[in-house]
Amino acid sequence: MGRLRTITRRSFLVGSVAVGGAVAFGTYRAVAPFDNPNEETLADGAATFNPWVVIDSDKITLIATHADKGQGVQSAQASLIAEELDVELDQVEISFGIPGPAYANGGMGDAMAGIPLYEYNASVERTRGFVNGALRAVLPMMATGGSSAMPDVFLKLRDAGATARETLKLAASQVSGVPVDQLKTAKGAVILPDGSELTYTSLAGAAAEVEPVRFVELRQPSDWRILGKSHGRTDMLPKCTGTLDYGIDFNIENMVHATVRTNPNKGAPMKSFDAADALQMRGVQDIFEITNGIAVVADNTWRAIKAANAVSIDWEKPTYPLEQAEHWAILENAIGKEEHLNAEAREVGDVTTAEGTEVTADYRSPYVAHAPLEPLTATILVSEDRVDIWTGHQIQMMVETFVAEITGVDVENVHLHNLFIGGSFGHRLEFDYVRQAAEIATKLKGTPVKLTYSREEDFLQDFPRHITIGRGIGKHKDGKVTSMNVDICGASVMASQMSRMGINLPMPDTQLHEGAWDYPMLNLQNNRVRSFRVDNLAPTSSWRSVGAAPNVFIYDTMLDETIHAAGADPMMERIRLMGHGQSVKVLEAAADMCSWNGHKVGPNTGRGVAYGFSFGVPVVTVVQVTNTPAGIKLDEVWVAADVGVVIDPNNLDNMATGGTVFGLGHAINCEITYANGVAQQENYYDHEAMRIWQCPPIHFKALENLEKVRGFGEPPVPPAAPALGNAIFAATGKRLREMPFNKFVDFV
Repeated sequence: MGRLRTITRRSFLVGSVAVGGAVAFGTYRAVAPFDNPNEETLADGAATFNPWVVIDSDKITLIATHADKGQGVQSAQASLIAEELDVELDQVEISFGIPGPAYANGGMGDAMAGIPLYEYNASVERTRGFVNGALRAVLPMMATGGSSAMPDVFLKLRDAGATARETLKLAASQVSGVPVDQLKTAKGAVILPDGSELTYTSLAGAAAEVEPVRFVELRQPSDWRILGKSHGRTDMLPKCTGTLDYGIDFNIENMVHATVRTNPNKGAPMKSFDAADALQMRGVQDIFEITNGIAVVADNTWRAIKAANAVSIDWEKPTYPLEQAEHWAILENAIGKEEHLNAEAREVGDVTTAEGTEVTADYRSPYVAHAPLEPLTATILVSEDRVDIWTGHQIQMMVETFVAEITGVDVENVHLHNLFIGGSFGHRLEFDYVRQAAEIATKLKGTPVKLTYSREEDFLQDFPRHITIGRGIGKHKDGKVTSMNVDICGASVMASQMSRMGINLPMPDTQLHEGAWDYPMLNLQNNRVRSFRVDNLAPTSSWRSVGAAPNVFIYDTMLDETIHAAGADPMMERIRLMGHGQSVKVLEAAADMCSWNGHKVGPNTGRGVAYGFSFGVPVVTVVQVTNTPAGIKLDEVWVAADVGVVIDPNNLDNMATGGTVFGLGHAINCEITYANGVAQQENYYDHEAMRIWQCPPIHFKALENLEKVRGFGEPPVPPAAPALGNAIFAATGKRLREMPFNKFVDFV
């Protein structure tokens, strides 16, 4: 695997290196520095220090390397730097940067440590420090995912801005002769005591000759100008005016357009194809075989897709079961079986001898597609000794590695230009479309090739959220929950996803119990969570919140059933059981927002509450519904969460709303099923999101009690489904134990 052959694959790093162009600044708090990914682009007289701020005589550029797929992370990254650098966001350019190990994501180590993030103690910190520290030097995993962007960059980007600011002041002191302690900064300039200004751009040359200042004390939140305030995302104007370039918008001179059809029996090869009729169609330039399918090259995307659909193809069958019922049967036969045990994830007390009346139930969570608005697309130009790739991807360096393998060009000469992504939800963690684009462009060396999937191909080739079943036994006595015993069985999402990266999963798949085993009911005396694994189902991939979405649905619904059987209040009993102080405060905040205590709902109306803990973030969702003659109407939703530090309140509110809508819509409508080995759902009309007229008002409150800043792209999703299901039960008396819910109840 190119670079990856020489390094261990099991951990992450945070590096600090220089960025070319002029003078660059950034954090140097990693275990070891890495080579400058942009050294060859340095202009004469330019100096580099670290990767995050680039200043030349014309402009200030902030490097924001985490992929932006709609969550606003580019703007957030720039804000972190700008806060300490003393620049306004309209004074700078923002770049996704050049892929390199300097930009490795150090925020993913918490999940790798395998410890619930609410269990802070010295031992936990040492374990987490080991993963995030010493081992991170061996695998430069430059990646965006797992709600890890803010934990990764919160300190190092602020440090980047601060060290750049202080180095510029030092350069200004040498230029002006004024002592550093008499200089101030504001709006991209160093201000002298007499009020005159030296702009940062005018100081670039002098700063290039100055040894950079290290380890500057960061500003306190009380002194923040930008952070903690709603300032408007930097991508909002171009998005609203239609001028922002996504991968699908990219164009280059002399470009040809391509599309593909590959075996819808995922992973299986193609037997044969007949393209005689398609080759005669207008604009078609070539049709040829690629791995597991065919590629069509034409003068525009529409003609390429039309021709691809006209090709007659005979496919091989897959290795996984052909029919959906077989998938469910495999899980049913594996759950609880010792030979399929993935992990005894949590065991407190003794659930077998715990006293109380039993409540038992089984649950199902289906395959679900990613289905982002922008279908998979990439543009590649392959020459003899260089490759350029224009696309949006979440694991940038591995794109370069895989393309190098396919094209035969040295990885050092493969260059990814990462672009804005029109939605992902995990879709852009995969590499199939990049590999296909490289395969096509290698055959057409010297010609830029733009590959675009049809919507149907995007659905059929998607690696969906993994299928899961749950089996629970709750116990209650004297009006209280006394025991929770939950088994979860699913296809291993991480083994499937990592296999396509050429990596074996050397440990249990924690995503098979994520969101259930770390549910912090520390006051529950008897609590067991086990996960069971099967590996012979349809290939799957990380879907927004990964294991937490199905597992929170299973665990929290089982808990709600047990609370109801005990005759306890759903909110108050969760608060009683909760042993995590910050989570208690989130539950109390949600109860206060919706006036849980004392509010009387009307006839045929019910409220449901659910708690989700994922990526270190406690989230509580309350849903109110009414059972009308036309079906279930969603009346109102309240969401409370603790993210540690709020970077931008407005953007956080947007993510809370978007994540909640995402979770509700998929719980109501969405499912991928297989027939004869092929996904039956091919477009949005088969896999329908929540309609705007169905969407209720959503109220959000953010708390800041956690010890560390946390990401929020995924945590609002998991509690949405169980909160809705619990509300429907409260309104109708009908308990929903399988998604999507529209199989069992009608919705307005």
